[in-house]
Amino acid sequence: MNPRLSKLRHKLLESQLDALLVSQAENRRYLSGFAGSAGHLLISSDRAILAVDFRYVEQAKAQAPDFEVVRIKGEPWDWLPGLASDLNVRRLGFEARDLPFALYRQLAEALGQASLQFIPSEGLVEGLRAVKEPREVERIAEAVALADSAFQHILDYLRPGLKEHEVAWELEKSLRERGSQAISFDIIVASGPNAALPHAQPTERVIGPGEPIVFDLGAKIEGYCSDLSRTIYLGHQDSKYAKIYDAVLGAQLTAIATLEAGMSGDKADRLARTVIEEAGYGEAFGHGLGHGIGLAAHEDPRLGPGASDILEEGMVFTLEPGIYIPGWGGVRIEDVVVMEKGRARVLSQAPKIF
Repeated sequence: MNPRLSKLRHKLLESQLDALLVSQAENRRYLSGFAGSAGHLLISSDRAILAVDFRYVEQAKAQAPDFEVVRIKGEPWDWLPGLASDLNVRRLGFEARDLPFALYRQLAEALGQASLQFIPSEGLVEGLRAVKEPREVERIAEAVALADSAFQHILDYLRPGLKEHEVAWELEKSLRERGSQAISFDIIVASGPNAALPHAQPTERVIGPGEPIVFDLGAKIEGYCSDLSRTIYLGHQDSKYAKIYDAVLGAQLTAIATLEAGMSGDKADRLARTVIEEAGYGEAFGHGLGHGIGLAAHEDPRLGPGASDILEEGMVFTLEPGIYIPGWGGVRIEDVVVMEKGRARVLSQAPKIF
């Protein structure tokens, strides 16, 4: 018996749903093991169906042994009503965060004609994914190690005169050569004023001495992501950079040392934010402290202002405080941690002191 399906079925019972239609890609892979780019899961109290078109039938059979593989044709409103009726479903849940409204209207109309209720749900599978199993932690740790290694390579490669996009490509190439199946997200290499943009894209800008450079990169192993940010300064560090860097590093180390299982994401965020505020840069820390990571680069739990997520044993998430000064640049330091024995164990091992 698939324990993930058992946990989901318990949630369906609590939600008074007869079945759940799963369309979100990472949720689909988490529950079934199917890594194809299209398909739907239909999960009831006693059956688990993976519906795919002809392109994925053989792949689905190989990757999802706990599921009945059903070959489908046409649009979802063509085949879903009949399939749900075969399962004796009357209250069918769907993933409200994933289903486009236009598709929802067409499905609701088709299902209504079959006397089925189409009911929005949120977080049923995401809540399960937030707490990682030991094998998931192992895969994430492998992806973390790849990113650490690629960053170490770039420290030896980096020199003034290179362009941001050249360094970003070298990072991606290094990740791939070390065994990363893909990158977790578009790599960030942001120098000088560009480093003030938390989600900057690499440009033609030439990297020079005497300015901060923010790197943000991640690897993937068996679908599991890592996420690493580091900031370096080519040449002798001036006093402004040193002050800002010390504030960010102090904020992150404080969070690592003091956050505990049972804390809310808001309280964890406050641990780091207070340090940055006391350094005089509170307004320059405009994002949250961190986010969950797993099959997606950003998933539950959320650590930030107002976040009600409770940190639990087995959760894996990032800690990434930052300070961003328009016209000057920014500093961000990010590690992946896992909650073990009530505390945060850091998985990332890339250097932070340069």
